[in-house]
Amino acid sequence: MEIVFICLLVFSTIFLFDLLNNRWQYFLLYRRRKGFELHEEQFRKLISSNIRYFNKVDEATQQKWLFRAYLFFRSKKFHYVGVDRKEEMPILISATAAQLTLGLENFSLNYFRDIYVLQHDYHYGHYSLPFMGHVDSSGIYLSWHNFLEGIRSAHDSSNVGLHEMAHALAYVNFITKTDEDRHFKKEFHNFSKVARPIFQDMQRGRKTILGEYAATNYHEFWAVSVEVFFENSVRLRHDLPELYEAMAKLLRQDPYKVLLSRLAAA
Repeated sequence: MEIVFICLLVFSTIFLFDLLNNRWQYFLLYRRRKGFELHEEQFRKLISSNIRYFNKVDEATQQKWLFRAYLFFRSKKFHYVGVDRKEEMPILISATAAQLTLGLENFSLNYFRDIYVLQHDYHYGHYSLPFMGHVDSSGIYLSWHNFLEGIRSAHDSSNVGLHEMAHALAYVNFITKTDEDRHFKKEFHNFSKVARPIFQDMQRGRKTILGEYAATNYHEFWAVSVEVFFENSVRLRHDLPELYEAMAKLLRQDPYKVLLSRLAAA
């Protein structure tokens, strides 16, 4: 009888905890949506005027993108090193993170509480070449000058914001394992079946749209692939179709189809 009572007590406690936790999460989401409504116009204006891809996706995707950018923005602490803070800085950086993770369930990159914004290229550690950005255990670092060039240039397949967020996404899934996305982790193995042979061929001298830097190591190959996937989807799909399809499945996004839909509607 005592065992039955204990079991009932345990199950009742679990049930009550789940019930209260669900109500609490619902309340938090309600509060966040109310806060988002106050900032939606500001976010939409800045993101739509700076990130081209935002204007190509449909309205439902834009709403999801804006809300996730707001949640990301609220969850991070932005530090400005040698550069004056501007209104658009944290919003556009948050929007870039939201762009990469639009198709995933877990998008907050929650291991990273701190994001550091620097004015220009900078030196890091013992490396002789300057950095445009990097990710390590202390946070996400970005050169604002290079970040802006990346989101505003339509022809160089380069986007340092997407590049560093790609590193951060891999970091929380495979290194800290603090914000794992089940689909992303599972599908990354399938992505690698396609990607690793291409990477190995590039290390042997093969030239591709990804460029020489992608052959530095597999981490950089992944981050550069993300840049080109969004910035030059037409050519990536043409030149490396299997890699493109693997990335579309991995990220649950298809910029090429988005472009075709936009052209058809024009």
